[in-house]
Amino acid sequence: RGGGAFKNLRIDRTSADYMGMIATVMNALTLQSALEHLGIPSRVQTAIEMKEIAEPYIRRRAIRHLEKGRVVIFGAGTGNPFFTTDTCAALRAAEMSADCLMKATKVDGVYSEDPLKNPNAKLLSHLSFEQVENENKIRVMDKTAVTLCRENNIPIVVFNIKKKGSLSKLVIEKSIDIGTTIT
Repeated sequence: RGGGAFKNLRIDRTSADYMGMIATVMNALTLQSALEHLGIPSRVQTAIEMKEIAEPYIRRRAIRHLEKGRVVIFGAGTGNPFFTTDTCAALRAAEMSADCLMKATKVDGVYSEDPLKNPNAKLLSHLSFEQVENENKIRVMDKTAVTLCRENNIPIVVFNIKKKGSLSKLVIEKSIDIGTTIT
C-alpha cells in the first residue's frame, strides 16, 4: 500500500495512497533515465497529470510509442486511491494487450511460504491462476490483479529484480526458467 513509510504518522489512507503514487512516478523517472543512458528510447506516462515531467496516460498514445519501439513506463498507479500498483499493472497490461505481466520482487519467485521467515520454503516454478486465487498462503499479488490477468489470458512472471541479469534474461532471451510463471 502506498505511503507505508508514513503509517506511524497517522496519515489517512487516501493521502498515503497518493504519496505512494508519487513514489511510483519517481521510480518511473529513475527507470527512464537509466534506459535512456543505455540508448533505449522511453516515455513515462502518469495517471495523475504532471505535464512538466511526464505525459498523461493516454492508451492510444502509449500504443503508438510501443509501435515506434519505445519503452513506455507507467507511473502513479490508476490515479485513484484504494487501488494497488499490482491492480494497475494488470489493468495496463490488459489495455496494452501485453504478452505477460512481469512482477519484479526481492525474492526469486513465489514460494510455498515466506522464504524470509522460513528458509525451508520451496520455490514454485509454475502455478495456475486458480491456485493463486484460492490458496491463502500464496501471496503474490492482490486478488483483483490476478483475476484481471486470468480473465485477459495474461501470464504473470514473478522474478527477483535484484538478481543480476534476471530482467534481461526475461525480456531479451525470453527465458522461461526464471522465477515463477502463473498461467
